[in-house]
This record gives sequence, C-alpha cells and structure tokens, in this order.
Amino acid sequence: MIKLPDELRELKRFHGHLGPYVVVGYKMGLIGREVFPDKISAVLYTGTRRPLSCVIDGVQFSSCCTLGKGNISVKEDGVAKAEFYDENKLLEITLFENVRSRIDATVTSDNEEMIAFDLFTADPSDLFRITEGESAQSGRVVKLK
Repeated sequence: MIKLPDELRELKRFHGHLGPYVVVGYKMGLIGREVFPDKISAVLYTGTRRPLSCVIDGVQFSSCCTLGKGNISVKEDGVAKAEFYDENKLLEITLFENVRSRIDATVTSDNEEMIAFDLFTADPSDLFRITEGESAQSGRVVKLK
C-alpha cells in the first residue's frame, strides 16, 4: 500500500474512497482555482453516472465551487470536461481521451488507489487539454437591486 500525501487522504475522506476520477476532478479544480483565485463558477459535463461523476466531488473539494453555493452545475453529457469562469474569462479543461480510455480499461478495486496516485503525480499537460477564452458572461450586464 502506498503512503498518501495529506491532500489525498483528505480527498479520500471527503469522497469515501480514492479513485482516479475524483483525482481528475481534484486536479481540474486546482487549475481552475489558480486561474480564478477570487470569484469562480464551474460547469461540469460529466453527468451524474459513476464512475465519471466522481469528478464532481474532486472539483468541489479543490475549487470552492459547490452545489450548496450554487456556483457549479452539472450537464449530462458524459464527458470528462470542466469549464471554470468569471465575468471575463473562461477556462476549459478536458481529460485526454486516451487517459480516460486507459482509466476505464485498467481500474479495478484492487488498483484504483495506485492509479489515482499516479494521476495525482502526473503533469497536468499529460492529462488535460486546457484552453482559455472569453466568458459568455462578459457580454452581459446584470443589475441587482
């Protein structure tokens, strides 16, 4: 058994186990939070079917986007993709298809923690396509009373 770093032990406690997709979401959320340190919202395209939906918990854990605050939403597209945004900028993070295929083909209950750890230590550029652009929100003016 591997010795998990503190953040993975906490993620495991939060999620209930440590699988690859919660770590994928965790890393997505870290990247999003780095780009948007103050105000951040997210849209996840994972859907709500396991195991891909585990990405949702990882993103919530690391990004400060939560269902309770209402600054995250989930679309039922079945895609390992997250969009983070504020009023001006959009960040899209998509898991490479070859990485997803490898996860889906190799993960078992016996090796999921080791694969999760390997993903945790991997360079984000080996896991994700990351693109930045203008937020759809940037063209709207909203006045609140």
